[in-house]
Amino acid sequence: MNPKQFLVIGGIILLLVGILGFVGILGPTASDSIFGATWYFDNAENWAHAVLGIVALLAAFVLPMNMHKPLVIAVGILALLFGVYSLFGSRMIFGANLENPMDTILHLAIGIWALWASMQKSMMSASGSSM
Repeated sequence: MNPKQFLVIGGIILLLVGILGFVGILGPTASDSIFGATWYFDNAENWAHAVLGIVALLAAFVLPMNMHKPLVIAVGILALLFGVYSLFGSRMIFGANLENPMDTILHLAIGIWALWASMQKSMMSASGSSM
């Protein structure tokens, strides 16, 4: 897993999570989520996930490869900050509720995954593209 792969896979996952939150599978309320109050995403989180997913996908294919690693490091640090913030701080940030332990676990896992991916080398194929 290299930074570009993180942006592509993570972007797809984020976009999918945002869409599933909007259509009543993962939110936007606890009663709408298939996981109930254990794990759901409100509309602020759904918008954040969808927009960040689109941005990650665009970054993977539009930004030069030398920008992927710093971007993925920034994503990792930001995700870890959200995880720690929801663990020790307030449960609300920018209108999004980080109200349950699954949100904390998700952000911490994404942060660790991003930082790990940022340390991996990009592999070039014979055609010169990477993925």
